[in-house]
Amino acid sequence: MSSRTVKQLREPPSAELAHNSALDVLNRSFPDSAHLDDLQRILGDAHNTQVKLEQHLIESEKDIDILTTNTRIEAILQLDKAKELASLRDSLEDDLAYLSHDLVSALSPTGDENGPTLLEDIETMHRALKELESVQSYVAVVERSLQLSESALSQMRHSSSPITTAATSKYQALLAFVNDVRHSCGIVEDTGNSHGSLNLISFLERICDKTWADMKATLFSMLVSASETLKWPIAVDYVAATKEDRTAFESAVSDLLRLQEIGESLHPPRENEGLYPLQALVQPVALRFKYHFDSGRETNRLDKPEWYFTHIANVAHDHRPFMEGVMQRLISGSKFQDVNAWHNYTTLLLPILERKLKRSVPVLLTRPALLAHTVYQSLIFDSGLRDMGYAFVQDNRGANDDEKREPERGGISKVILDQKDWFNAWLEGEKKFADDQYHEIISASDAWAIADDDRHEYAQHYPSSDTAAKATTSARRIKGLVEQVTDRYSPLPSFRQRTQFLIHVQLPILESYHSRISSSLDAFETLSSVLVRAVPGALGVEGPRTDARKLTGGVEGSQRLCKALLSAKYIENAMRTWGEEVFFLELWVEINHRASLRMAAGSHSSLPEHNTRRNQGALTSEETIFEELVAQFAALSFRAEDILVQQICGECESSLKSHFSGLAAHIQDSNDSTMEAAVPSTLLPAVALLSSHLAFLRSTLPASVVTRIYRRTASRISEHVLQRQVLFRPGLTRSSGLTRTQARVVQAECELWAETSQVAMNTSRGRIEKPWSRLLAAGRLLGADLQKHERLLDALFGGRSDGWEELLDNVTELGSGGLGMDEVKTVLRLRDDCRQ
Repeated sequence: MSSRTVKQLREPPSAELAHNSALDVLNRSFPDSAHLDDLQRILGDAHNTQVKLEQHLIESEKDIDILTTNTRIEAILQLDKAKELASLRDSLEDDLAYLSHDLVSALSPTGDENGPTLLEDIETMHRALKELESVQSYVAVVERSLQLSESALSQMRHSSSPITTAATSKYQALLAFVNDVRHSCGIVEDTGNSHGSLNLISFLERICDKTWADMKATLFSMLVSASETLKWPIAVDYVAATKEDRTAFESAVSDLLRLQEIGESLHPPRENEGLYPLQALVQPVALRFKYHFDSGRETNRLDKPEWYFTHIANVAHDHRPFMEGVMQRLISGSKFQDVNAWHNYTTLLLPILERKLKRSVPVLLTRPALLAHTVYQSLIFDSGLRDMGYAFVQDNRGANDDEKREPERGGISKVILDQKDWFNAWLEGEKKFADDQYHEIISASDAWAIADDDRHEYAQHYPSSDTAAKATTSARRIKGLVEQVTDRYSPLPSFRQRTQFLIHVQLPILESYHSRISSSLDAFETLSSVLVRAVPGALGVEGPRTDARKLTGGVEGSQRLCKALLSAKYIENAMRTWGEEVFFLELWVEINHRASLRMAAGSHSSLPEHNTRRNQGALTSEETIFEELVAQFAALSFRAEDILVQQICGECESSLKSHFSGLAAHIQDSNDSTMEAAVPSTLLPAVALLSSHLAFLRSTLPASVVTRIYRRTASRISEHVLQRQVLFRPGLTRSSGLTRTQARVVQAECELWAETSQVAMNTSRGRIEKPWSRLLAAGRLLGADLQKHERLLDALFGGRSDGWEELLDNVTELGSGGLGMDEVKTVLRLRDDCRQ
């Protein structure tokens, strides 16, 4: 209040104003004489009012005096204080001027332990103030977003069915607020100050996601409550439910579908996101799964993964009629009419198993058997769902170009198989199991015993081969082991994983078996006792002091070679059949078409080389994945045949030495008048040895192999006997030759070889004589009556050589038998009646 106002208030009242006011009152109160009766009353009221006003006036005057006195005293005090402050200001100005010259910054290099200057303190506090202001803004934004989030949830809880866009207005306000903040942060980032803005935006986006998830959960609870009246999650008899229950259920489903439609208009739909109603229906299933398989109940067992796989498979199967009937009808009336309800529902069930596997597999890594069992059950589960008509959703995130071209990469098994460490642990476990099985097979006491109890099975698998083929026990079990490994990894969805299994598990088994047979043949060829020490148990040989001559000689030696031959031949034929199977053909095609697989296969010597197996970008029709190993085992078979032929021929030739050494003495002691055309006894051991070998081979080896070995063996022995006994027979001179009887003996000896072979081989005479044709032709020439074949002599020795082979056929019934004209002449000159 100003002094002028106070002075004005202290002036005496105006009498003129008082008279005018009184006159106005009288005029209003007494407009005519009829109102004069109230005059006395009004005068009394005026008198009382005057007394009160006078009393208030006296009190006001007293208060004014007191206030005036106090004000004057306060003014004097304030004046003195102002004088003191002015004096203090002058002192401070002097001190500030003095200090401004003496202050040195703590950042100055010349200062010694100087503290920060006032300016630096102010700058520090200014920065802290700026940060606090930023934090305040940050907190204000967060607070606002949380308030909008709570409002959106409250709005959804109090919304009535059916859900409309208005029920999400608060959530839309939250999205708008977050977009405004994002825009503002973008402007700040453009100015170069983006500290904390990215984290703030991420936090706000998480709030939006959490809010939307809570809004969904609100409607989820309504649908779950409505489904419980239908006895969900057991199989639903929808027709048997009451009309009210069906109406409540369908209303809850429609609300969630509408909410999902609104959500897709507010923000982009998430990849592979299931329908909201189906997500809600999966929750009770997941809860029941958790109760049985994620708790301490007896159903939660690591060694029984098939229990929880079967549980989910049964859920998908049992709920299929309800999904395809009721849910598909409800979904068809919405925007999502193209969605397959059962397929989408099954897709939402799979994360339950994924979470279970991710918790279980780390515990199984140290237990290979259980890990392999779990992987196998997951593959069975995938196969079962595919059989039900479910197509797994492809997930190509993180996949390379080769993997993206695979026909189907989905499946619950990929949870394990796509984890490199888990897959490698499983692979190593399978490899160890296969190696243990292999060593158990090879170390068995009957590993190299020849068995023929699977001829019917062999004939079914190899109809083009000899149905009487035999094999060793180890070969049969190795074949079964390889096929078992194939069964283990054939369901794998990835060709890369199949290739790893082939290279690291399957091929090493075949390579080891090849090496074992090859080392046995190496040992056999040493013809010494080193065989047993170098390869213990090779080809069924046991005992450290076995005589090497007994091991490699006679039928017993042939038997050991036949074991190696049968084993190699059996695996060779098995690999030929495997290579023609669709599984291995597809795998080989993929290996040749993909660079990554070609690189892996190229480093393995047992697989065919890619660059030598291409024909203008296409695979040759005869190429298989086992072609290289087939060639190796075939070479091993031929090697065993070579050794077998060498052994039989060597033993027969060795047995013939005594017979050949007695030929000269036999000629000198012979006399036509007394000697009969009898075969010398010295020849019989060699013939008997050949007979025993051939009989054993016929009863052991396939007919095609026996025929091939017989032809090679007979041809070699025939040539040996022809050279030693006929063409270069000892004891003959230019002046003396073989008598008729002696010639017939030679012919009988030659015929004996063929006759013995026919009995041993139990086949036709024509097939038997073919390898012996040269020897038989020579023997029959020696024993023939030349007087009846003068035309032959004229053709050979008379210079008329035309038609000599036809004439010779009349004598030998074999034509020339492979003998040349000069050889025929040499044979004839051995006779004493033909000295031309």
